[in-house]
Amino acid sequence: MTEQDETSHHSRAGWVLYGFLAIAGFLLFTEHRAHLLGFLPYLFLLACPLMHRFMHHGHGGHGQHTHQKPSAGEPK
Repeated sequence: MTEQDETSHHSRAGWVLYGFLAIAGFLLFTEHRAHLLGFLPYLFLLACPLMHRFMHHGHGGHGQHTHQKPSAGEPK
């Protein structure tokens, strides 16, 4: 075999593998759609505490905020 034959052989094997994975993924999704889509409400509920945790950017609590004193003309 020449180097070009080996390259085309690997290329064909790769396409066959990708085709097999695509068909297998499609069949798994269509056969198990009810199971997969049944988890979506739980994923949304799980996203809430994760977003709360990571969207605060680690500000370290509420004690670090600076408060301005009211000026003489403003009510306390």
